[in-house]
Amino acid sequence: MGLKLHNTLTRTKDDFVPIDPSNVRMYVCGPTVYDFAHIGNARPLIVFDVLFRLLRHLYGPEHVTYVRNITDVDDKINARALRDFGAEIASGALSLNDAIRRVTEATATQFHEDVAALGCLPPSVEPRATDFVTPRSDGRTDMITLIARLIERGHAYETAGEVLFDTASMPDYGRLSQRHLDEQQAGARVEVDAHKRNPGDFVLWKRSDADEPGWDSPWGRGRPGWHIECSAMSAAYLGEVFDIHGGGLDLIFPHHENEIAQSRCAHGTAVMANTWLHNGFLQVEGEKMSKSLGNFITIRDVLNDWPGEVVRLAMLKTHYRQPIDWTLRGLREASETLAKWRSRAILPGGIEFPEGVVEALKDDLNTPRAIAQIHGIAFHERKEATDRAVQERAEARMHGALTLLGLQSVLEEGWLQTKRRAASQVSEATVAAMVLARVAARKAKNFAEADRIRNELEAMDIVLKDAKDAETGELVTTWEVKR
Repeated sequence: MGLKLHNTLTRTKDDFVPIDPSNVRMYVCGPTVYDFAHIGNARPLIVFDVLFRLLRHLYGPEHVTYVRNITDVDDKINARALRDFGAEIASGALSLNDAIRRVTEATATQFHEDVAALGCLPPSVEPRATDFVTPRSDGRTDMITLIARLIERGHAYETAGEVLFDTASMPDYGRLSQRHLDEQQAGARVEVDAHKRNPGDFVLWKRSDADEPGWDSPWGRGRPGWHIECSAMSAAYLGEVFDIHGGGLDLIFPHHENEIAQSRCAHGTAVMANTWLHNGFLQVEGEKMSKSLGNFITIRDVLNDWPGEVVRLAMLKTHYRQPIDWTLRGLREASETLAKWRSRAILPGGIEFPEGVVEALKDDLNTPRAIAQIHGIAFHERKEATDRAVQERAEARMHGALTLLGLQSVLEEGWLQTKRRAASQVSEATVAAMVLARVAARKAKNFAEADRIRNELEAMDIVLKDAKDAETGELVTTWEVKR
């Protein structure tokens, strides 16, 4: 079976046929670097990293170009700079531009550390929006040139110091989100103003006041709208039409819809990308994640408590198109699974990519099915093998399967050392409570729950020792951190 992907544009699972097999091209919207990325942001990072790995396997690493941008110009960034450095800016000790640079550099560094801990490969190219605002010396596509072209072709207009896209100029605007033009709202980051021709018209260029970052342009000093950034950066490295564009469901409208409008109208093409992929929403313990509910979790928060591989597997256990409920139980189960897989393998000596895992991923990234295949390798092929050559092949197949999912580091000695460091930081009160819960479960003859708690502690590298008290005959359990 060839690679099949569910295309949001067609609402069907289609055969993936690259425009040029020698250069398969994918663009995924990256972070706006004003704060720590939250756990919902981790989902597209992990999902499209798996797709990147699969494409590299199918077409060769040198034949895949993956672009993931960084948005480093945005009103949220300006607000963060004023919040953090307001006093220095007011006193003249620091300019707003310098403050913004400090925010974006620090946040981008945090983002890269988090992404690396999640096991994601670096993208082929990671452009920053501020490098693509004005015309470039290398001739790559920039935002001001794209906007000027849209005005020239009758798809944009200048009004009140801004440039807006004229949605009525595009007959099939709304195709991706399947919304009619009269149903459109301006959407995130766009205000509805009287100077718009249509309520759905959106900003391409907005005026900057003296205390805001800005660039000189034919329409005065200003800064780009959100959507035009990705149109410019994708075209700069992938061309006017490319293979895959990805992101979360929340980006379908208005962001991706407006990207399509800008790119198609500027370049005169029928599509921007042939295949559009969107991952499902994430909620936390059955509720929508929000700061008001107190369940807003950053990637850094989770990584402080769990290895990145555990976070990654917890994400991949749910198919990318389905909603996911982010729970402590799910993290515990993922940790237990990885510990069991690790116990079934030695340090990898070879690598083989199991056909069953590859076929599962080729079926619209069916990671739950791929995980089931890995269970089969770990608990049947490897466990039941008696011949060393057969064992080694099973271990090579595990290595290949885990590599495709970005989990290969669990087979390395360094992963155990990381887990042991984490275990040494587990509070004694937490472990003691779990041990008492296990003892209570055993007394109630709930052995399944007792085993579950033991497995969870083992995943934390906590070793339990059961013994009977010499005088009372009661079960006494002690524990220590595995060294």
